[in-house]
Amino acid sequence: MESTNRIKPSLTVLSEDQKEKIHSDSLRILSSVGVQVLSKRAREIFAKSIGPGAVVDETVRIPSETVVAALKSVPSSMDIYDRKGSLAFHLPGETRFGIGVTVLYYQEPETDQVVPFGRKHMQSCVRLGQALTGFDAVSTVGIVQDVPVEVSDLYATLDMIANTTKPLVILVSDEDAFSPVLDLLEHLHGDLTSKPFIIPYFNPITPLVMNDETVSKMFVTIERGLPFIYSNMCMSGATAPITPAGTLVLLNAELLAGLVLSQLIKEGTPIFLGCIPTVFDMTGRGFFNDAMRYLQNLACAEMMAYYRVPHFGTGGGSIGWGGDLISAGQHWMNHLLSCMGKVGLAPFVGGVFGAKVFSPSLVVYANEIIEQARLFTRGFVLDDASVALDEIAEAGPGGHYLTSNLTLKLFRDAYYQSNVFPNLTFEDWEAKGYPRADEALRHYTKQLIDRLQPSEGHADLMERGEAFIQQYQARGLKKRSSRRSRSRATS
Repeated sequence: MESTNRIKPSLTVLSEDQKEKIHSDSLRILSSVGVQVLSKRAREIFAKSIGPGAVVDETVRIPSETVVAALKSVPSSMDIYDRKGSLAFHLPGETRFGIGVTVLYYQEPETDQVVPFGRKHMQSCVRLGQALTGFDAVSTVGIVQDVPVEVSDLYATLDMIANTTKPLVILVSDEDAFSPVLDLLEHLHGDLTSKPFIIPYFNPITPLVMNDETVSKMFVTIERGLPFIYSNMCMSGATAPITPAGTLVLLNAELLAGLVLSQLIKEGTPIFLGCIPTVFDMTGRGFFNDAMRYLQNLACAEMMAYYRVPHFGTGGGSIGWGGDLISAGQHWMNHLLSCMGKVGLAPFVGGVFGAKVFSPSLVVYANEIIEQARLFTRGFVLDDASVALDEIAEAGPGGHYLTSNLTLKLFRDAYYQSNVFPNLTFEDWEAKGYPRADEALRHYTKQLIDRLQPSEGHADLMERGEAFIQQYQARGLKKRSSRRSRSRATS
């Protein structure tokens, strides 16, 4: 049991009145402006539940009482397991992080050279996520580009499940491949529902659009009994109001709409809700994160705690050029504030250059940040045993504690020790030829990747997965051939 005398830092950004305003303004948007729902099946569900008058063309207006009912039925907590069936983490609780950002390119750790993302990169990155103790999950790291496009998502998923036992956050780029990906996972693992370790991830379209692809994936996931992440992403000043308050309320309304649909499809559906707010660069250089977006992330986390819904949060800025000073500042800000606030699961760490490139060096450095942020937010105990008045009396004025009982008992774990950066004195640094910290990070990352080994069950999973994908490809070729034959016969 944790001591009640533990000193723990925490961070709160919203007052109760502010939470109520965000909530009431969100309800006003849903009931008056409404949400464009591009799925006919979803519109029919809304009409059946709310009444046909709530649906006009493709716009659905959701009354407050429907939102309140959905909030009552959604699970307030969630257990996520690993592939072996052991509990990985429980939410709400300590902030959990994962690697992966669904990138197109991979950045070599020693040279910073950027190359197209392939299967070997997926395999090594997933093993890296397995090895780094600061990470609790592995997300789809990149889009595999050295296999046929129609099976890219299947190979990516196979390489993930075969190279880690940690929970997986699955992003499937091809809508037609989503059900086959889940079929593959069920083929390899069996039951995915009783001890869930697979978490699909979906995005609606901001502002206020529930696109058909996202809704279709929601139906499939809910029918299979899996939890999922429903997260929106915006660019303030482009797809959302330029003011932080306007962005926050709009995104909150969109999340509530997704929550309502999930509970109308099936009451009690487990869901993570959260947002990835960014700002649009008016000079035409895309979008990026900054301090205000991290504040919005914390506010969103508090709104989800207000609703008693598990939270999904941002994994940190992606504007850096690799494992560099730009990325370091962004990740320190995000990870420390997340751990101090109410952020739940933040599974997308490792992206640079606007999340187009995955940087293993950044992931290794982020692991150090996460470990130190957790040490800070876990705090320390203030009680008689830890104050140790008897040792203070024994040492007396001018004494020392080098050989005291507590020093001898605790010195190995009394402070953080980096695996990457040696604690050099000036003389040590000078004697070693003035080494650079970024060079030490690159060298450590390369050595770590070279030492990574496959996870438990790797060979069997790869063999059965490859056979499944080959059969899937063969069926696809047969269907396409049949369609071409019918087309020629018709013409």
